[in-house]
Amino acid sequence: MRNIKVEQLMQTPVEDQKVEIVERKGVGHPDSIADGLAEAVSRALCREYIKKCGTVLHHNTDETQIVAGKSHPEYGGGEVIKPIYTLLVGRATTEFDGEEFAADAIAIEAARQYIRENFANINLERDMIIDCRFGTGSSDLRDVFSRNKMPVANDTSFGIGHAPFSELESIAYNTERMLNTDLKKKIPGIGEDIKVMGLREQDDISLTIGCATIGRYVDDLDHYINIKEEVEDYVAGLAAEHTERNVNIYVNTADQIEKESVFLTVTGTSAEMGDDGSVGRGNRCNGLITPGRPMSMEATSGKNPINHIGKIYNLLATQVAQDISKTIPEVDEAYVRLLSQIGKPIDQPFIASVQIIPEEGARLDSILSEAEGITDDWLASADRVIEMLINGKINTF
Repeated sequence: MRNIKVEQLMQTPVEDQKVEIVERKGVGHPDSIADGLAEAVSRALCREYIKKCGTVLHHNTDETQIVAGKSHPEYGGGEVIKPIYTLLVGRATTEFDGEEFAADAIAIEAARQYIRENFANINLERDMIIDCRFGTGSSDLRDVFSRNKMPVANDTSFGIGHAPFSELESIAYNTERMLNTDLKKKIPGIGEDIKVMGLREQDDISLTIGCATIGRYVDDLDHYINIKEEVEDYVAGLAAEHTERNVNIYVNTADQIEKESVFLTVTGTSAEMGDDGSVGRGNRCNGLITPGRPMSMEATSGKNPINHIGKIYNLLATQVAQDISKTIPEVDEAYVRLLSQIGKPIDQPFIASVQIIPEEGARLDSILSEAEGITDDWLASADRVIEMLINGKINTF
């Protein structure tokens, strides 16, 4: 029997609160670059460990740092004067049962590949330096991997998840994703560094969007202003798909048009011009920063996917909350908190706390019972999340 406690949460649902704030840092934000690199390196190490010895060995790559460079952007071009410096830091197993692993080389190759796939305008020959300084993990931590069939927790820690997204959360999340995919195909001058800050005051939503532009695709100031207007129009249409509330959109509010001081870049990210980045300082594992919801401060990207509870329980709690929300129609909001004890199997949390805000008039006993069953099913197959992580089927930021 697992220690699962399900209860009704006596709280005003987020949608009914007067004020809500949500943030989404896009893939090109320096903090997200650090997250993306750390996770890409972890997955590359997982593949190599499985290839050579049939299992994932101990590693953590969650200390990746982005040190900003210096650039001189111009309409129609520009150049990076001082390259972005990226330091891949963490721990990795480099020898096991006589097998050696070129962990640093694997990490650098994976990082370069990630940049190539996600940043079309970063020239790896001159715009970014990628360095690696891995240490080796302690024998105690490495031994924890092989104690049981079900991995055991590396730490006494917790993970938190909630569902469903509010209207504002959906808008913030999808705005960045669609600008960086759909609209970017039509307007190559849009950079990957996009940040969306959403505010809802009762039924009025305000979206403040920081959207980098790329100089080589922008002819002049008029062209830049036109891109901003196209972004505003696109986001207005996108927001209308998620809400009937009034939506106000503000793009690049720091611009000083009269001085021609605008968000123009060479590579598409502010990491080229003074903005540093660190793993875990941006989006939580659900892709958002939600100060009105319970959150864990634990970084998710780059931690090993086998037993690092700060990673697994945040993702698992989110999966449980989403499943409860989708499966039980009478659930207004679901919050899941999973607490581990170091050395205990990950499918046996010290406590699994599930809090439900039911819809008015809902059958509470039935909801709580069904939510407990969903939670138990996910915990019983906690290694599903591990497989999803190794195979790149789940996002960590």
